Amino acid sequence: MPGMSHETYLLLDAVVTIIGLILLITRLKLHPFVALIIAAGFLGLSAGMPVATIVSSFQEGFGGVLGFVGVVLALGTMLGKMMADSGGADQIAETLIRAFGKQRVHWAMMLAAFLVGIPLFFEIGFILLIPLVFIVARRSGVALVKVGIPLLAGLSAVHGLVPPHPGPLMAIGVFGADIGTTIFYGLLVALPTAAIAGPLYGSWIAKRIPGHASEDLLAHVVREPEAGSLPGFGITLLTVLLPVALMLLKTGADVVLPDGHAVRAWLDLIGHPITALLLALLLSLYTFGHARGRDARQILGLLEKSLAPTAAIVMVIGAGGGFKQMLVNSGVGDVIGHLAVQARISPIVLAWLVAALIRIATGSATVATITGAGIVVPVIERVPGVNRELLVLATGAGSVILSHVNDAGFWMVKQYFNMSVTETFKTWTVMETLLSVIGLGFILLLSLVV
Repeated sequence: MPGMSHETYLLLDAVVTIIGLILLITRLKLHPFVALIIAAGFLGLSAGMPVATIVSSFQEGFGGVLGFVGVVLALGTMLGKMMADSGGADQIAETLIRAFGKQRVHWAMMLAAFLVGIPLFFEIGFILLIPLVFIVARRSGVALVKVGIPLLAGLSAVHGLVPPHPGPLMAIGVFGADIGTTIFYGLLVALPTAAIAGPLYGSWIAKRIPGHASEDLLAHVVREPEAGSLPGFGITLLTVLLPVALMLLKTGADVVLPDGHAVRAWLDLIGHPITALLLALLLSLYTFGHARGRDARQILGLLEKSLAPTAAIVMVIGAGGGFKQMLVNSGVGDVIGHLAVQARISPIVLAWLVAALIRIATGSATVATITGAGIVVPVIERVPGVNRELLVLATGAGSVILSHVNDAGFWMVKQYFNMSVTETFKTWTVMETLLSVIGLGFILLLSLVV
């Protein structure tokens, strides 16, 4: 286009594509999986990518997301099904409801998510805890969104702000920050942020959009167990938190032991999300299966049934990954970063802003954190005396803003909570944006003290 720089054209192209994607899904009622493939293809062609690399970029993004998330989702879903079907989720739900009372059960959900989510990928925590949301909502008679949004806020806050999450962990490496200090500051910022964006906002929006679970998913994760047959609270917690404990062990070993140490190598294997979930699933076959009087054939039937409802979700997440890769490979992410550097603002706000813009463009919090940190590092070399731990947190806070149609998390929330695209924007997208903006506020307050 004459008279327009390549950078401006790329930005405009991305905006047009994202608007087009939203219209395909909302107006033309096209399945998100198909719409994402069309949008990715359009973006690649209109951005002038070589035709040969358009399909390979999409494949790379699709495979990159599902290579990890697909396996994790399958194992997590099976574990969730075992927990729900044995009544383990009921046991946790009833204990939390008893401890907090029905009036404050949404606070219990946020704290549960916060604890379980510290070492877990957002997707894993979501899959593990979603049966709990359905059961607590049904038992307590509280709206699904009022219980669900605090859970999502707890998971999302630790995902963006607290190592050992991959985003903050990589940013620590880029900025040369201290991991212990970052975890401490991260928890200080994440807890009050999650409280405001979760239980407080969730209670308000649930009056307008209560949410209702899809019957298929409800039948899949919620079952009324026989009286007196629930597994104990302790054994349930042990089974569900085993992956959490194993991943924390891995993190501890990575901090304490030198690279190449034999013990560290084994703990890295055992604490990898895929291994940790597999071990927890194997344990659950006993604690939630055999110990509850089920035979091998019944357990096999349960595992078979657990995978069917997640097929559509897996495909949509993969297509979201393909679309994200197209945004990265077409150069949109780079353009955004360089624009922000030229604007000359406080390094903490800059780190937040760059990550936020990349997140909005690519839909990936992890990509936003890594790319954002890489773009901001040369800027802080010119501005001495910046607190590097707070830069990690600012980048993390920016990376969770405004989750929309190019983010796999958006589609997971939409499918599981059975909401329209508009309702997902009003609940999930607003909650993520609150997390990001309030998080930045707390980080700036902290920067006055440390």
